[in-house]
Formats: sequence, C-alpha cells, structure tokens
Amino acid sequence: MSAAFAISLAVTAILAVIVLIARFRLNPFIVLFIVSIALALFAGMPADHVVASFENGAGHVLGHVGTVIALGTMLGKMLAESGGADRIALTISGFAGRERVDWAMMVIGLLIGLPVFFEVGFVLLIPLVFVLADRTNMPLLRVALPMGAALSVTHALIPPHPAALLALSAYHANIGHTIMLGIVIGTPIAVIAGPVFGRFASARVPLSGVNPLAEQFVKHEPATNMPSFFLTVFTILSPVVLMLVGSMADRITTVHGTANTVLHFVGNTDIALALATLLSFYVLGVAQGFSAATILRFTNECLGPTALIMLLIGAGGGFGRVLIDSGVSRAITDAALGAHMPLLVLAWVLAAIVRVACGSSTVAMATASGIVAPILEHSTGVSAELMVLVTGAGSVAFGPMNDAGFWQIKEYLGLTVPQTIKTWSVLETLIAVCGLVFCLIASIFVH
Repeated sequence: MSAAFAISLAVTAILAVIVLIARFRLNPFIVLFIVSIALALFAGMPADHVVASFENGAGHVLGHVGTVIALGTMLGKMLAESGGADRIALTISGFAGRERVDWAMMVIGLLIGLPVFFEVGFVLLIPLVFVLADRTNMPLLRVALPMGAALSVTHALIPPHPAALLALSAYHANIGHTIMLGIVIGTPIAVIAGPVFGRFASARVPLSGVNPLAEQFVKHEPATNMPSFFLTVFTILSPVVLMLVGSMADRITTVHGTANTVLHFVGNTDIALALATLLSFYVLGVAQGFSAATILRFTNECLGPTALIMLLIGAGGGFGRVLIDSGVSRAITDAALGAHMPLLVLAWVLAAIVRVACGSSTVAMATASGIVAPILEHSTGVSAELMVLVTGAGSVAFGPMNDAGFWQIKEYLGLTVPQTIKTWSVLETLIAVCGLVFCLIASIFVH
C-alpha cells in the first residue's frame, strides 16, 4: 500500500465520521463501526478478518477502561452525594479565589496525573470539576480543560508515569534529568494548554442543554453535613497512593517476594480503584448516615449514563485496531522513516503518526521510541532525555477520535463531535506542538 493511498484512506475515514455524526445525526457507535469496516475493506483486508479486527480492538480497550470508568463513577457518585465534592470545592475556591479555580485544577491535575493513566485521573477528578463549575458559576470548559491538559502533560512528559518510563528505558535516558526537564518544559505547556487555552475556548464554545452526567454529580443545594476535607481528600488520593506504591514495589521490596507481589497487586489500577470505592462506601456513605440500600441505589443510578461512553470508547479502540491491521498505519510510518529529518523531529512525527493510527498515546510512545532508539545509539549531539520528552509530546498529538480520551471528554462534558475537535483535539495538538518547539529550543543548550 502506498503512503498516499494510506493517508487518503485515513483522512477520508475521519472526515466520514465527522460528517455522519455532526451533519446526519447518526449514532456515533454505528458510525464508527461502519466506517471501520469500510476502511478495512477498501484497504484490502480479507473480509473474514475485518469484524474480528474491530472486535479485538474494542475488547482490548474496554477490558481496561470499562472497569476504570465504572469504579471511578461510583467513587465520584459517593463523593457528590456525601457532600465531599462540595467540601473540596469550597476549600479550593476559598483558597485560590473564584477567578483562579482553573489554575487550581491545573495544579491538582499535575499532582494526581503523575502516577496514573489519563482515564483514571479523569474519572477521579471530573466530579470535582462539575461541582466547582456549578458552585463558582464558571463555564464548565474553563474548569475542565485545565484539568485535562495537566493530566495529558504528565501522562506524556513526566516520569514515573508508565508511558514516559517506556520511552526512558528505550533511549537509556537518565530518569532524574528527564524528570527535571519534564517539569521545566511540561509546566509552561500545561499553563498554555490549560488555563490560557481553557479561557479562550470556553468563551467561544458555549455549552447548551442539560448534561445528565453533570446533573448526577451536582446537587442543587450544598450538603449541610459534609465530611471533613482531610477524609475526602484521603479517599480520592488513596488509589493514587496505592498505584504509586505499586510502581515502586521493585525498589522497596525483594522482587518476586510476598511483599512485592502484594504491593504489585494492590497497586494495580483496577484493584486500587476498587479498594478506594469500597472505602468511599464507608467514609462517604455509612459514616455520613447513608444506609446500605441507599448506597446501592447510588451505585446503580450512576452507571446508566456511562453506557454510551463505554460503547464509544470501545468503538474508538476498534477503529484504531482496524487502522493497524489493515496496514494503513504501517504505510504512513514507513513513509515518515524514509524522510530525512532531525532525530527529535523524526521521533515526534513517528509518535504522532502512531497516535493517529491507534489512538493510544502509550502505544505511540512505545512504538516510536522502539523505532528511533537504535538510530539514537549511532547518533551524537542528541539528548536522550529530550528524546523521551519529544516522543511523549508527539504521542498526544491531535486527540483523534480513536482515542478513549476523545469520547470521555465529549460525553462527560456534553459536547458535540465538532465541539470536541475544537476544544480537546486542539488542546492535545497544542501540547504536542509546544512540546516539540520547547524541546528543539532546549536542544540548543542540552546535549
């Protein structure tokens, strides 16, 4: 398959998804499924492999993200019903001031996002975003986008996040220097893509209509018997702490020992969230006077609105898998490798291509770093630490529709597909481009 044909197929498929959903108002899941099948057939994939490819991609994504969304939504519901979200919202707005709530959410996103994947940080913090926006009477996008930008920056640029560690290992970079450079370069990027762009976007993309997901987290009147700030924050941070401890297990315990196995187990994303959710049932439920029947009702109610989100995330994963299995992504990647360009730019371009092809920024970082690392070994004058950062920057480019985060943002914030492209896809591209530019500037001083 030629690169020109592969690019035309990918562009046509993306445009078809946008037009069919935005112009003809077709169900997004049906559209993603049909376009994926059509793309595979036009690319020459055997008909008997097409559906299996889509199903494998959807199942792979939902196997992880579905559990995360379900548990995170239950935890968020308990946070909202108990008044815990109000307690944190009042404390943050009182400390930071109403006009700086978006900056506060950026800082919180940077801290929460360090040890966890984007999807986990998002479901942990979105209830707080809904409540803060409501209590401060601030546009939802102005509060939500800085949080999302911060989570994306930490995911891509700053170890010990798992995605960044993959590239760090491939390039044999120094973790201390990478963290330092990641903070120096990542912080201004979070500011530009977060509060600065968030204020710009919220003024130009007005949200209308009732958001059922926001409604279930926001109570019209703040709770009178709110849990303490410490207990509420402890409950939210408990999965983050467990995941962080799990990631450090090999450093603080004997590998394959009993303690090591236990720490890895409780540090698993799903287990950590499950334990935190169970903790919330007591701390934010029973201790606040809710009966077991009421807690059960809360957890059942909150899952209904997430059904479409899970379907769309699965369909996005299927779309990405078809792009890979059909050979479209490989043809485009090979074309990029054939072009003569600086190593930093090549790593960024390859990561961006894989990002568009499969949707996952983690896969994009791992794939691009695996391709470029052997080239780096025979090159001089290029910083391995900057290679990690520039690969991470490229891995979040474009915020494509086959990324789980795209549909999370769309459905949770009540956006249309064009609105999601104007806000989230632009934000992700802003992070990617700023990352490339800042890394190129830093390369003048860092070798």
